[in-house]
Amino acid sequence: MPSDSQSSSSTAPVETELLRAVCGHFVTGVTVITSGRGEQAAGTTVNSFTSVSLDPPLVLFCLHHKSRLRDVVEDSQAYAVNFLAAQHEPLARAFAGRSTASLQEVPHRPSATGVPVLSDALAYLSCRLVNTFEGGDHTVFVGEVVDLDVPERDRRPLVFFRGAMGALPAAV
Repeated sequence: MPSDSQSSSSTAPVETELLRAVCGHFVTGVTVITSGRGEQAAGTTVNSFTSVSLDPPLVLFCLHHKSRLRDVVEDSQAYAVNFLAAQHEPLARAFAGRSTASLQEVPHRPSATGVPVLSDALAYLSCRLVNTFEGGDHTVFVGEVVDLDVPERDRRPLVFFRGAMGALPAAV
C-alpha cells in the first residue's frame, strides 16, 4: 500500500514552481556546453549534466526545446562540457541569457571533435553525439567522451544551489 508521500494516479499534478524549489536543494556543478564550428559555434550554461557510463564513456545533458544551442548540437553531432571554476560566475551568467555571450569574446580552442573548448575551463569533456531522447519540454543529449582534460586541478568548482551560483567552500 502506498504511503502518503508516494505518488499515485489520483494525485493532483505537481506544480512547476514547487518542483523547481524542491529540485533546487540538489547541489549541481555549473557547466558551459559548447558546440558548432566556425561562425556557428555557440555555448550555453547548463547544470543538467551527468555521467552515464564508464564503459563505454557516456555523459548526458539536457536542453530546453527552445534552446538556441539545440540545433547547433544536432547539426555538429558533437559537444563539449566545460566545467566552470568559482571565478567563472560572470562567464556562467553571460552564457545563461537568451542573448548569450559570443564564443569569439572568450578564449577557446578546438577539441578533438572540432567543437570549441573554453581555454580557462576547470576541466572539459569533448563528446561525439550518440543519441537524443525527448523528455517533456527538454531534449536529452547523450555523448561518448572522446577527449578530456583537467588543466587546473587546484581551483574550486562553481556550484548551483537553491537558485544561486557560488563557490564550493574550501575543504576543511
